[in-house]
Amino acid sequence: MAQDKETRINGEITGSEIRLIGVDGEPLGIFTAAQALKMAEEAEVDLVEIAPQAKPPVCRLMDYGKFKYQQSKRQHEAKLKQKQIQVKEIKFRPGTDEGDYQIKLRNLIKFLEEGDKAKVTLRFRGREMAHQEIGLAQLKRVEADLAEHAVVEQFPKMEGRQMVMMLAPKRK
Repeated sequence: MAQDKETRINGEITGSEIRLIGVDGEPLGIFTAAQALKMAEEAEVDLVEIAPQAKPPVCRLMDYGKFKYQQSKRQHEAKLKQKQIQVKEIKFRPGTDEGDYQIKLRNLIKFLEEGDKAKVTLRFRGREMAHQEIGLAQLKRVEADLAEHAVVEQFPKMEGRQMVMMLAPKRK
């Protein structure tokens, strides 16, 4: 059975005296390691060191397998509760028509309501680079349309041939 490096059980526990806690959590007193190990064998449980730095070290009578299972279950539940924030990207063009704009806007709203950040990218091709003000106006429109759902985390800036703006969901 694999075990933690810091948790010692049964015969691994060294030291002349240990403070012992019973199966139900009641303090039993101070015993020698051999006495405590014998008590654990009689109760058909493991002797687990829970506070090695204490003077004397604190040990508890418990089912080690059950303890490890519950510990891993708690860690798994804690991991499930954590929400990973992702960055979703929606790409626009300066000539994006109204229908396409509304669909992209609806997707942005969905991403923001799910708690994800959104990256709005506006790609320029060819001569469109000469009319960046059209792209800036479109990103300002996106910002205005999403005012109740998002805050601008990074204002529009040029990155090569594209203009990028980052949005974060508004805190409720």
